Amino acid sequence: MARRPIALVTAAVLLLEAPGIVVLNAVMARFVEIQSMSLDGLDPGAMVTGTWALGIVSGILLGLCSLVAALAGIRDRRPGRAGRGLLIGCAVVHGLLGAVTVGLIGWGAFAFMMLVLSLIVLTLVAYGKGAGDPVAEEAPAPA
Repeated sequence: MARRPIALVTAAVLLLEAPGIVVLNAVMARFVEIQSMSLDGLDPGAMVTGTWALGIVSGILLGLCSLVAALAGIRDRRPGRAGRGLLIGCAVVHGLLGAVTVGLIGWGAFAFMMLVLSLIVLTLVAYGKGAGDPVAEEAPAPA
């Protein structure tokens, strides 16, 4: 099975996505700052800080997800419990953001989000329970 290349491609895509999310949030923070936007009287400075924090934390988490997928691909072993939880959380976020992007941005962004989602899920399924266990060469003799 081609699970190593799938995990490595997933890691590469997530690693490329991380700085993109940070840059996207930086642009949004700049717009908020220039236009002095606020939500229900909230301080615009707090909005800018929150947008930057969201971008940086999202970039770090995508980088960690990339690291988990890369380690799974390099070691050819399934990720640990925390790593699987991180990848599952990343898949859920990509699914939710995909549903939002289809209405706000368009079908191209939706297709990209679903591609990343499918790579993450395929990595999780390929390294599912028993995926790293050795395969018996032949069946045991009947008793």
